[in-house]
Parts: sequence; C-alpha cells; structure tokens
Amino acid sequence: MRTRFFATILLLATCSASLAPGPARAQDAAAPFDGDLQRLAEILGTLHYLRGLCGANEGAKWRNEMQALINAETPSGERRTRLIASFNRGYNGFQQTYRSCTPAANVAIKRYIEEGAKISRDLTARYAN
Repeated sequence: MRTRFFATILLLATCSASLAPGPARAQDAAAPFDGDLQRLAEILGTLHYLRGLCGANEGAKWRNEMQALINAETPSGERRTRLIASFNRGYNGFQQTYRSCTPAANVAIKRYIEEGAKISRDLTARYAN
C-alpha cells in the first residue's frame, strides 16, 4: 500500500507540472486542483510526523515527497506559501496531539495513507493528460 501511495504521488507530481498553462503560472493564479494539493500537502506533513514518531525509520521520506511535489508543481508566491503552510499544519497539528506512538496514531497513519492515495488517484484521473 505504501509503495502504491508513493508511486501515485510521483505520478501526480509528474503530471501536475504540465496541468496549468504558462501565463497562469507566471501570474500565480490558483489552479482548479489547488484545494486537493493543499490537502495532500497536509497529509504529507502528518505522515512525516507520525511515521517518524511510530519508528518507521523512513527519515525525511515524506518531507522529500512534499519537496518533489513542490518541484513538479513549481508554485510561486501565494500558491507556494499555501502548500508549505498545509504541510506544516499537518505536521504541527499532530505534534501537539501525539507525544508517543499509540494505537490511535497507527490508525491515523493508515487512514491518511488511504486518503492521500485516493486524492492522488482522483487528481491523476481528472487532470492527467
């Protein structure tokens, strides 16, 4: 499941780079899928915190996935700020809630991986060429 989620994120990152036309990107216009990307960024932040807390020994894997998403999407200005803020909100929100790995944290990890995979599939199906 994790491998599928990872592959889906990479596919999304690759596809999303060509979704918005050049002039809109230069003007930093919001894309129709920005809400979904922000949610995905929040999920990546959550997973970055919780997987580390629960001893997944993945290092910066989820942060690196977020960086790959930003690199592929190449947002600037307010779009970039919103994506980064979403990642940080996911990380900080769970950092305030969980100080140790619990069964509830493991359930949250599973649910967020499933939600992230669904968002990635939906975005890819809707916007990929």
